[in-house]
Order: sequence, then structure tokens, then C-alpha cells
Amino acid sequence: MAVWISRRPQAEVDAALAQSSAAAGSLAGIRLAVKDNVDVAGLPTTAGCPEFAYQPSADAPAVAALRAAGAVVLGKTNLDQFATGLVGSRSPYGAVSDSRRPDYISGGSSSGSAVAVALGEADIAIGTDTAGSGRVPAGLQGIVGIKPTLGVISTDGVVPACESYDCVTIFAADLELANRAMAAMAGGAAARPWPADTALAAPPRPVVAIPDELPGLDATWQKAFGDAVGRLSEAGAQIVTVEIAPFLAAATLLYEGALVSERYAAVGEFIDAHQDAALDPVVAGIVTGARGIPAHRLVRDLREVKDLRRTAMALLAGADAMMVPTAPTHPRLDEVAADPVGVNSKMGTYTNFCNLFDMCGVSVPAGKAGDAQFGVTILGRAFDDAVALDIAALVMNVQAPQHAWPLTVAANTELIVFGAHLRGGPLVHQLTDLGARWAGELNTAARYRMSVLDTTPVKPAIGRVPDDAAGASLYGHRWVLSPAALGIFLAALPAPMQLGKVEFADGTWRTAFGCDGTAAASGKDISSYGSWPAAMEAGALG
Repeated sequence: MAVWISRRPQAEVDAALAQSSAAAGSLAGIRLAVKDNVDVAGLPTTAGCPEFAYQPSADAPAVAALRAAGAVVLGKTNLDQFATGLVGSRSPYGAVSDSRRPDYISGGSSSGSAVAVALGEADIAIGTDTAGSGRVPAGLQGIVGIKPTLGVISTDGVVPACESYDCVTIFAADLELANRAMAAMAGGAAARPWPADTALAAPPRPVVAIPDELPGLDATWQKAFGDAVGRLSEAGAQIVTVEIAPFLAAATLLYEGALVSERYAAVGEFIDAHQDAALDPVVAGIVTGARGIPAHRLVRDLREVKDLRRTAMALLAGADAMMVPTAPTHPRLDEVAADPVGVNSKMGTYTNFCNLFDMCGVSVPAGKAGDAQFGVTILGRAFDDAVALDIAALVMNVQAPQHAWPLTVAANTELIVFGAHLRGGPLVHQLTDLGARWAGELNTAARYRMSVLDTTPVKPAIGRVPDDAAGASLYGHRWVLSPAALGIFLAALPAPMQLGKVEFADGTWRTAFGCDGTAAASGKDISSYGSWPAAMEAGALG
């Protein structure tokens, strides 16, 4: 199936896996495939062209970060040459076909990476994404593909396609592993800083926009998308429709406008100087066709992208994310051969605009469309990666990862709550409206008392007891939120409630709810119950 371009010796891989499995890394024993436009020390980087090959002296930062977490590189995977294509068949190393139906395309350009995961030959794989290369093959192969906000993961050590819009992506068979891999990669290869007011979770009932029309989808594929929308609605999302036209208008600019001149800037001089190389004729035509584009056309198209983005983001106002089909169809290899440019353009209908608009995306499997795998992509605004991740989990009907990968790099702080702000409590919306993320349960050290304040609704007052007094260990919930969100929450906090440092059973001191001592002393003591829910169940709050 032409999945691999180069492989490490199996004995070397086996030894590395044994060593990794014995360690404590977050990706211990995980097998990693790397798209062959991303550098791995000791293996050539070809970008899908043998004559372009060079031997890197170091791993790309994204690869180094995954290896540091325990992942073991198996080898380099095939791709549409110079990452130019969404079909997976533009390679002198052979076309990569679908993992289930060999007469059909794999999707590209990260074709080998996606198929390696779909076949179980690798656990995770690095891809890249400029126009959808980290999403389209995920959708067609029935796996997860995470495309982070542009620039978050370093693209050093990556052969550029369109440098302004390239990003490094992850493939995995399930959302949990994809999230874990992204956390490792972001932790070691973060580049673009995150804003201080980033939302770190989707709200409990997210508003999800869907297109007002679905160009390119036949009746079977439209039904598959409708079924996915229905499941998302049943999971609690509120569905709204938005005009898709501005998104589609931008999508055409990536290849049909002057923006393609970035592809010539990346590899055009190499192609001009190596006419006898094993060049895919379609790729060579796309790249060299941009040679004579004048600068004023590029400036004009960049302005048009900016205007379309402004329009599109205004349409999404009030929505937490957008859901689109990852691909509109699944073509056969012979269909691509008959119309290589037309079919490829159609494949980018719902992906090309994403990087131009600085959006993040999570592509997940969503059932079948006839005999084909069907996938949808949750698209979020820049830095709404955690929001997109949570909504993708709703689509898949799986638990969203408690430690969403953006927490690795996004500025965040924690708050421990004990009463009405517990998950499911009457005031929890004050946290979730600020993008706070529930992060688990924990108990204080046995040095505290809890009393009931006579407020509406009733609230717990937490106070530390003197060294010579008996205290209790109290149950709470941990929330993680941005520093800006915590500031907003604190500013709105009514007296006599306070935030301060509280000691926990594990010996740590964390920011948590407290209360003015006088008010706490005046309330009914419910410390013996150990938690607000237990006291409530016992009827002790009235």
C-alpha cells in the first residue's frame, strides 16, 4: 500500500520499545510514524521526492517532544509530494490507498501517516496540515486527527508547503491517545504563546454551528452528516445554522489564488533546477504555475482573506464551534487519475479555509456513508482547541479528556470549590461560562470546618481550625481556568466569600473558597458530614 518510505531496523525498534515501556513517560511503549516532510535524526527527509532527500542531524522539535515522552519512531511515511494534495496518490513512491478498500484513495497529503494508524502499524502518527492534510485522511480512514491552532506547535524541521499556514498534526485511533500525544508535543514544541483569557473547556450545552448547505455531498453523505448532527444534539449541544458561502469563498483562494505563490517560495527553485527528478506532474504544475504571480495579486488576495475571515467570524458569533463534514466524498484512485485537479479541489471544500481563518480543528469518525468511513470536523476559533476537543468528544460519545492538551501550554490557574460551585451545583455556571474545566476531586487536610451560610442559595463557609482544635477533611472539586477568568470570578465574588490558600490531604496548598471568619462562625457546623453533597443528602442544610 506504499505506506512507508523508510523504516528503522526492526531490532532497533524492538530494543527502543522495550526501553521505553520500562520508563515512565506519558507515551511509554507508543509506536510513532512520522510524515516524511518532518525531520527525524538518522532517517532521510524526502518530502516525497527522492532527489530532494537530505539527512537531518536532529529531530524536528515536534518529533523530539514525542520521543522525550517515550514514543518510539518506526519510520517515515509516504505523502503527496511536497505536501501538495489531499488525495494521497501524488507520490513517486506509489499511491497510498484506503486501508479498507484498495481501489479508493487514502486522503492526503498525510496519507501514509493516517493509513499506518488505521492499519494498526503505528499507534500515533505525525502529519502536517495546510489545506486539510491532517484532517481529510483522518476522516477517510476512520481515525482521529487533531489540527491545533496555527503556530502553536513549532514547524522547525518541517519542509514548508505554504509556510504561513502550515502546522503539525497528530493522528491516533482514539481521542484519548490523540490528546495525550498532543499534550506531549505541545509541552516540548510550543511556539505561539496563548492568550491569558483562553477558554479551557466547552460549556455544558455548547452552541454548535453547521453549514446552511452542504455542497459536494450526495444524499448518502448528507444523511451521514445529518445523523452526526442528531447525535450531537442528543448529547446536549444546541445546533444553529450559518451561511457557508464566505468559508467556501476563502477555500478557493488557497490554490486558485495568489496564495499558492508560497508553494513556489518553498520548493519552486528546487523543481526548476531538477527537471529530471521524480516529480509528480500535477504537483510540479501547481508549484511552478505560481512562479510568475505578481506581488500585488498576493496582497490583494491576503486582503480578501482578511475580509472573508471577518465576515465568517461574525457569522459564528454566539456559537462555541462549527461542525462540518471532514470530506464531501471518498473517490476511487481511477477517478483521481482522470481528474487530478478537480477531485483534489473538491476534497478541500470543508478544510481549505481553516488555516486561512486561523481556526483549530478536531476530525473524528462519525459512522459510515454507505461503504465509506464518514468523518466530521469540529472547528474552533484560534486557541479554542480545548473547546473543539470537548465537542469532538460529544460527537464520539466518549468522555472528554480531563487534562485537555492545551492545559500543557495555555496559562491557567486552579480553584477548589466545596458547595454550590461543585459540578452539577446551582452556581457552577459562574465557572463554566468563563471557560473553566473540571479537573477532578480532592480532599483538604483534616484541619478545616464547614458551616452553612444563610444566603440564597445557601453556601458553605470553609475555615481553618486552630492547631489545638479538631478539624475535618472536606471534599471538593478542582477547576482549572485562565488567569483572566479567575480575576473576573474573584471580582464578582460577594461578601463574605473569599479566596485563599487551603491545605490539602496530599500536602499541597491550593487556591480555594474560604469565608470571613466571623460569618463562618455564625453558621451551622456541618463538618461531620465531610462534604456539601453528603450534608445536603442528609437534609442538614435547611
